Amino acid sequence: MSPPTSRRHTHAPVTGQHIVIIEDDEALGCSAAVLTERWGSTAHRLTRPDDAALRRQLQEPTDGIAIVSRDDIVALRYALLVEHLRPGVRLVVTIFDRTVADEVARTIPNCTVLSMTDAVLPSLLASCLAPRYAILLPASTGVMGVRRDGSTTTVDRLSRRALSKDTPSQPRTTPSDWFRSLGTSARALVASLTALLTVLATDITLGVAVLHEDWTDAVWNAARTLTTIGSSPAVEHGPGWYKILSAASMLGALVLAAVFTAGVVDRLTGHRLTSVFGSRSIPTRNHVIVVGLGQVGLRLSAQLRQLGIKVVAVERDPQATCLALARSRGIPVVLGRGGDRFLLERLRIRRARALAAVASDGLENIAVAVATRAIATEQRIVLRAGGDEVTTESQSLLRIGAVCDDTRIIGAYVAATVLDAEPLSVFTVHGRTLALFPLDRVVDLETWDTRHPAHTDSARSSAGGGHTQELGSADQAMPRQDARGRPSGKQSAAADG
Repeated sequence: MSPPTSRRHTHAPVTGQHIVIIEDDEALGCSAAVLTERWGSTAHRLTRPDDAALRRQLQEPTDGIAIVSRDDIVALRYALLVEHLRPGVRLVVTIFDRTVADEVARTIPNCTVLSMTDAVLPSLLASCLAPRYAILLPASTGVMGVRRDGSTTTVDRLSRRALSKDTPSQPRTTPSDWFRSLGTSARALVASLTALLTVLATDITLGVAVLHEDWTDAVWNAARTLTTIGSSPAVEHGPGWYKILSAASMLGALVLAAVFTAGVVDRLTGHRLTSVFGSRSIPTRNHVIVVGLGQVGLRLSAQLRQLGIKVVAVERDPQATCLALARSRGIPVVLGRGGDRFLLERLRIRRARALAAVASDGLENIAVAVATRAIATEQRIVLRAGGDEVTTESQSLLRIGAVCDDTRIIGAYVAATVLDAEPLSVFTVHGRTLALFPLDRVVDLETWDTRHPAHTDSARSSAGGGHTQELGSADQAMPRQDARGRPSGKQSAAADG
């Protein structure tokens, strides 16, 4: 077994390692194993091993262990078992939930916890807000973006205000747009309240104009009529048509008051996921529609709100675990099927900034994207999916949108981390996988391939600073520099909307 290696910051993986990959998702495990082998180490895959099989494997030389699972409980169980069987070994675990991740990191000091959500979130943000960028990585002072310029990438610093600014071409929201965005219960509440106020205003006007009452008496008598207590005493001496109108208004007010009361009770006692006004109201322009409120959808929606972007989420399961979290964070959620044409029309898909289909089922995401393309042909669509043949064929035939290949991104992230490379983010550009490291270093991961003819030590240990990364070939992995040896990249303060 190779001796333990200290953490390095050479932006290159340690070679010659024996890595054990424990998986319950064969696609993710295969992706991580293939890259581990390409980068000069040996990968041993175990698919859902029992205790005896894992014990036998860990008796062999082992430099690191990666646990790749989409189930947090399974990942936690294997992490504790590995630490019991092989204490102190370098351990990398993929976990969605932050609470579980923090507890694992605290309990097992030698464990690096990777969030699958954090791995794909920068790519999803960039595809939703600024397609010129491969990733948008939120930072304390703003947003770090990796911009695609043909065969190069440039690291920019962006302001959150630039990302959240409205699109000038979008028309202003009208009361009709706002009313159509409401649900059935909210529409009944708003319509009954509007009708009651109309009845009140009409009675006041007629009391002053026809019965010649003082305006204070007219308001008093109109309120009596509205609450079905009684009409004005002057009505007895008024014209016949006024008596008929007063009787109709009292009967109408009786029905409207009942509808309004029922709507108020429903809003107060029900666990509503949207509101008529406020932060949880459904936006009608320059917003992002997120379909699928799992861990990825919740984090994407929350991050968009933090960046000042209006968002609405769609979830088909009324018992989804993330609904309560979304409600507590003020994220409006609509229950329904994301591919429903009527629902998309209600959410004003044509005026949306983008639609992100990020459910765990790739085929469902494709169905949502196809339905959206049929309604809004020019809408920006972001699709979370694995790099399988179905997704590739659907994208080529139907032009369904930008695909975020989470299997490829997470597999590279896991392999790089377990081999001590420690990237800040992994993303894809034009079919190639790249990684962002500290000091604004962007590295094409193909240069790590030990089978590549242009693989050299200088390409693997790219520790210098810089902002621009060539994507053309493996020997172009180092940043371009001017005559004085300074990086040639430039920082930008504006984002592409």
